[in-house]
Parts: sequence; C-alpha cells; structure tokens
Amino acid sequence: MTDAADAEDPVELGVQLLERLEHESLPLPEVIDRIETVTTDATDAATTRQILETAERRGIIDREAGTVRPNRSSFLSFEAEVVSKEGEFTCRRCDASISTGYFMRLDAGEHGPFGSTCIRKVTGRE
Repeated sequence: MTDAADAEDPVELGVQLLERLEHESLPLPEVIDRIETVTTDATDAATTRQILETAERRGIIDREAGTVRPNRSSFLSFEAEVVSKEGEFTCRRCDASISTGYFMRLDAGEHGPFGSTCIRKVTGRE
C-alpha cells in the first residue's frame, strides 16, 4: 500500500510537522524521531538536515546545544486535522501493522498512517 506522504514533498511535510510542535522545547533526538516519519528511510540524514535547516531559516524553530525551540506553533486540532481510516496499514513511526490508521491533514498533504500511540507521540500529546 502506498502512503500519501510518499508522493508529497518530505521537506515541506517535515517543516509543517515542526510548525505543530506543542512543546516549549524538545531535545534534538525527539525532534528527529518525528521528522523521520516523513522520510522514506530512517537513515536519510540529508532530508532530516534539510527539514531542520528550512524550518530554522523560515523562523519556525531555533536550535541550540541539542535543543529545538519552536518560535511559533499552530497546534494540531485532533477533531479537524487528524482523521482515522480503517484498513491494512503500517505505522510510519514504528512499522507496526495496524487496522486503524490516523492521518494528519497538513497543507503539504496528508501524513500517516500512525497507530493510536504513535499519533500522540508524533503530535506531542504524549
């Protein structure tokens, strides 16, 4: 099954994901864990770096000493911007097989699927 994010620009999806950070600050490894959900390979360091640099250049985040601080955030509305779909999916974060996939609706495209625990981790609700 092809995921919607595969056809979208991973840099733009990653930047928009960083715009949705709901924390005052996060350690860089936690931010990278979220960013890697938009790349096709968890070892794609070049895309991860490009997402971070683009977000920083646009003023969305500041990076300092292994910490990322959002400068602005438009929190993700679970009621309006996260949809669930039934089917056979693989979670983009943990690779688990799931029957209910949760997808984030971002301007750059739909991002997912995620399982119920991973959608909360990626959005910062857990």
